[in-house]
Amino acid sequence: MSRTVAFVGLGIMGGPMARHLAAAGHDVVGFNRSPEKTRALVEAGGRAAASVAEAVDGADVVALMLPDSPDVTSVLTDGVFDAAKPGTLIVDFSTIRPDVARDLAAQASDRGLRMIDAPVSGGQAGAENAALSIMVGGAEADVADARPLLDVVGKTVVHVGPSGAGQTVKAANQLIVAGNIALLAEALVFLEAHGADLPAAVEVLGGGLAGSAVLNQKAPKMLDRDFGPGFRIDLHHKDMGIVSEASRSAGVVTPVAALVAQLVAATRAAGDGDLDHSALFRTVARLNGAEK
Repeated sequence: MSRTVAFVGLGIMGGPMARHLAAAGHDVVGFNRSPEKTRALVEAGGRAAASVAEAVDGADVVALMLPDSPDVTSVLTDGVFDAAKPGTLIVDFSTIRPDVARDLAAQASDRGLRMIDAPVSGGQAGAENAALSIMVGGAEADVADARPLLDVVGKTVVHVGPSGAGQTVKAANQLIVAGNIALLAEALVFLEAHGADLPAAVEVLGGGLAGSAVLNQKAPKMLDRDFGPGFRIDLHHKDMGIVSEASRSAGVVTPVAALVAQLVAATRAAGDGDLDHSALFRTVARLNGAEK
């Protein structure tokens, strides 16, 4: 069944996702603060709106892919909540604080709207290939209603609990990813110091228990010193802040998370915030007296 979908946020992740929905036959109306980012959606069969309110007007579903909690809050409270028709389903693909997700879902319900949190993992490649992992929090009926759309952009779609649960699982995902990248960076600097054949080492490591999606996707970037953004350090710094705050609020001790958060913060402080999170390698290299 074709639906009218307002899609707010057409960046590295949101742009491909919106285009997949349009290609699947949905009437997708996109809005982005940088209007030029709507061009690819229009070329894919979607439409461009000049404002959030214009995009949302008449939509069955409102999809969001925005950088941070304040951005999502602002778009909802200053545009979507007032422009959406009763019963509209809001699908937030952004990565935000779990407590903010719960609060916004409650506000949506008070206004006769429905909202689920559906943060994604898989990076730019996952978005472009419609192969994202989507962790979904919200009421079962609302998740079921959104499922046909989620299946268009995702390969693994799992309902993990009530509102905010998707964001909690995403925080855990970001902790695991950052930790893996940090350890991979240390391992490669270690191997390089010993004069190892790095491509050969990566190949054999990938065939054993050390093999992972992080190793497969990020080791080549580290070896090639290609840190063009797929997922920026700035965003992972924000996500590690979510991990820290959520750990503190639950009284959970996460010592490795604290160390990794400091490494991410150091990378950002060194001016690498716009680089891919594989640029943690640069910080590890600098700590060992090398500029990479």
